[in-house]
Amino acid sequence: MNLVNLEAVSHAFGPKPLLQDVSLGIEAGERIGVVGRNGGGKTTLISVIAGTVQPDSGRVTHARGTRIGLLAQHDEFDGARAVREIVLGDRAEHEWAGDQRVRDVLANLIGDLDLDARMGELSGGERRRAALARLLIDEHDLIMLDEPTNHLDIEAIAWLAAHLASRKSALVVVTHDRWFLDAVTTRTWEVVDGRVERYEGGYAAYVLAKAERARIAQAAEERRQNLMRKEIAWLRRGPPARTSKPKFRIEAAQALIANEPPPRDTVELMKFASARLGKTVYDLEDVTLHAGGPGAGPLVLDRCTWQFGPGDRIGLIGVNGSGKSSVLRLLADQIKPDAGRVVRGRTVRLAYLSQELAELDPARRVLETVEEVRKYVRVGKKEWSASQLLERLGFKGEAQWKVVGDLSGGERRRLQLLRLIMDEPNVLLLDEPTNDLDIETLNELEDLLDGWPGTLVLVSHDRYFLERVTDRCVALLGDGRLSMLPGGVEEYLRRRASGTAVTARQAGGESSAVGGSSLAAEGPSPTAGGLSAKEERELRKELNRLERQLDRLAAQEAGLHEAMAQAASDYERLGALDAELREVLAQKDAVEAEWLEVAERLGE
Repeated sequence: MNLVNLEAVSHAFGPKPLLQDVSLGIEAGERIGVVGRNGGGKTTLISVIAGTVQPDSGRVTHARGTRIGLLAQHDEFDGARAVREIVLGDRAEHEWAGDQRVRDVLANLIGDLDLDARMGELSGGERRRAALARLLIDEHDLIMLDEPTNHLDIEAIAWLAAHLASRKSALVVVTHDRWFLDAVTTRTWEVVDGRVERYEGGYAAYVLAKAERARIAQAAEERRQNLMRKEIAWLRRGPPARTSKPKFRIEAAQALIANEPPPRDTVELMKFASARLGKTVYDLEDVTLHAGGPGAGPLVLDRCTWQFGPGDRIGLIGVNGSGKSSVLRLLADQIKPDAGRVVRGRTVRLAYLSQELAELDPARRVLETVEEVRKYVRVGKKEWSASQLLERLGFKGEAQWKVVGDLSGGERRRLQLLRLIMDEPNVLLLDEPTNDLDIETLNELEDLLDGWPGTLVLVSHDRYFLERVTDRCVALLGDGRLSMLPGGVEEYLRRRASGTAVTARQAGGESSAVGGSSLAAEGPSPTAGGLSAKEERELRKELNRLERQLDRLAAQEAGLHEAMAQAASDYERLGALDAELREVLAQKDAVEAEWLEVAERLGE
């Protein structure tokens, strides 16, 4: 049964048609992800479906009694009302406190908020989480979410995905978070040029299906051109030519990626990065750091020793408030440690993208703003002009001549990022670079960073982007240390769930609990396993050296596998490569054993 039907719906914003003659339906229990470029009509589509926007033409019908819950991008709440009143309504405390599902929603979305606080006292992100909690507490037949992962950390996003998967209601979600799309949706709608193209499966299936559609369209155009040539030949020769229609191969989508090389040539980038940076990038030596300045705010680092080397691509993970941005500001020399020191390599040329947008001249044109930094830049082996890079990051054609003052927040962020890259840094510190970027622009940014040689430290709640762009993850778990995560985001979530991490509030001496739920706090120890500060520093340096050696061996292993595939018919060459591979694997096993031994001594 369809909960909602759209029949020949059209809607325009000013002269721009966002929806043109769109007909579709949403069935009970269906789970749909909506993708498309910013400004392409995604929000308009779900607003029309929800009934908050009336279309210019066509008809929208809802099945009788359908309960629809909508999380819009902007919620208007009375600032004088309490969080409790907005989120829980007139529910008595014993009623909601005895409901496990309600307690679960509160603990995971607004566990750090005072329920008696006024909405006007909250930040934009806190108000957003309160609006989401309010929606999820109620029962709905259809839940519609517009960018629900904004202002959520990785842990909260994982919880939200699991929560939505457990509900029986239908779901329509607009988001740029590709991991989240794969986790919660089974169909994908792409809003493009006023149409809604429909695909089976989540984001990964959508990417393959879209590539296959493009291949079919290209093949169709080639066939049309061939037919035209044959028609011309027939007119000249007389007898009609016979043509056979080529059969469609269902495996074509897989064939598209069969010979695709890895996104990055890790060995080459490491060599280039080392040549540009030398051996030292950043060494943290016995660093103590509080988020609010010396002795103030939550403890971020406690006598921490760590090394960032040339070519490292590190994702920094932690809950909101754990101090990720503080670590980036420390590396950017915007703040000083309470104790210890930060050694910075003499050849470091830094670019830092913070969450705050730097001031740009509002009267200047977009292209001029980039060209004043540099007109051409080399990324990897290729040279790009400012105009070409602008086009890659979504500023196409006339958009390059827009006045900066007319740009949206997302466009300004893209412009800031591009200006940083044009300055040819060899160290990039990126704090939430994906905010307000659509999926197409994210793909271009990932491709651009793949060819960028240097050291990268990234903070992002976009799990797909984080895992795609970085090679390893490091976590702030509230114990004053930077902890390696060989298992990446999944390991971080396991450690958080098992209670082996503490929250930023707990590290600062405060408890955080809603409905009787809290994480066990572990007090930070000055050193690991009773080691002296000097011993711990030396062990961490050794751990970093071993990790870089493992990265190099893994890259050699991948290269040998590829070479063996190419030399499949050359048995002599194959034997030599096989011997080399065995040697690399033996080295890898030895280094892994050494890494485990050092990690065990450090208590990680």
